Amino acid sequence: MSVLKTGGHDPPGLSLRPPQSSRESLVRPARGPVLPPLGPSRSGARTPEGRGRRVGGQIAVALSAGDVVEQRVLTGRAADREVAAWWRIGRPERIAVWAALGLVALLAPACGGGEPPSNLVSSGAQGSAIGDLVSSLPEPRLHGTLSLEEALARRRSVRDYADASLTLEQLSQLLWSAQGITESRYGLRTAPSAGALYPLEVYVAVERVDGLRAGVYRYAPRQHRLELVLARSVREQLCRDALSQSAVVDAPVTLAFAAVFERTTRKYGERGRRYVAMEVGHAAQNVCLQATALGLGTVVIGAFEDGSVQRTLGMRGDEEPLYLMPVGRLPSQ
Repeated sequence: MSVLKTGGHDPPGLSLRPPQSSRESLVRPARGPVLPPLGPSRSGARTPEGRGRRVGGQIAVALSAGDVVEQRVLTGRAADREVAAWWRIGRPERIAVWAALGLVALLAPACGGGEPPSNLVSSGAQGSAIGDLVSSLPEPRLHGTLSLEEALARRRSVRDYADASLTLEQLSQLLWSAQGITESRYGLRTAPSAGALYPLEVYVAVERVDGLRAGVYRYAPRQHRLELVLARSVREQLCRDALSQSAVVDAPVTLAFAAVFERTTRKYGERGRRYVAMEVGHAAQNVCLQATALGLGTVVIGAFEDGSVQRTLGMRGDEEPLYLMPVGRLPSQ
């Protein structure tokens, strides 16, 4: 039973005090969430949206969302009986009731709603969810041994790789080229983004990287680190998801680009989907050129089962996979 007073300072939608007099109106909602009290109207003023009506000189306000409520105005002896019934409960029991209601009000926001933290996996992810483990990455280098012009001239799609691992420094450089932060004040990145909204998320399926356990990781650009999503190898399943393309199973790592389209479409509408497609192309070309500069090979893969890739890599429900990029050492190395 909710208590709606014609005055006082109880927080909207919640009262932990018993009725104090027969002049108070008690309204019991039949269904639906409790809306905030709309307040008394002693001067006959209209209540918002016509939700209140005058009963016995007072305002009884409908609290249910469906406007279907059971209303009861207690006056005289009926109200006195309600007050007496409440105070017949022992003091410890009343304290327990208040404490329980306060705990519910405190914990309700934490038990649902809002976006999950960036280091948690989706409920549909397969395998063991580890989400709170992170791995720091070496700082990216800003000077290399190969010029941009040489990298452009040498870039090729490479599908065959040497049976060798990558170093953590190489993986760090690849991830930074994809979505690394290049300006700290506004968080600008290595690839352009419409409205600087950055809808892309980068996952990496690690099979053989020195100093890093096999598993699926999510790249956190602002911290330049990896967050563990799944602590197991997924390369064989990911290869099946990618229509059995051997580059995926042979590569020591596979980068996966996903997009949260709503980050862009909420500003640009349906055309925002086109902007996201452009952006993932920018980021993928960065990786191609960075791999070339590091003496590595990669290829861009767009043929795969979207839902299967999403589940295999533990992506969230609002993240749609767009690209897979296996990366490895050249066979001649």
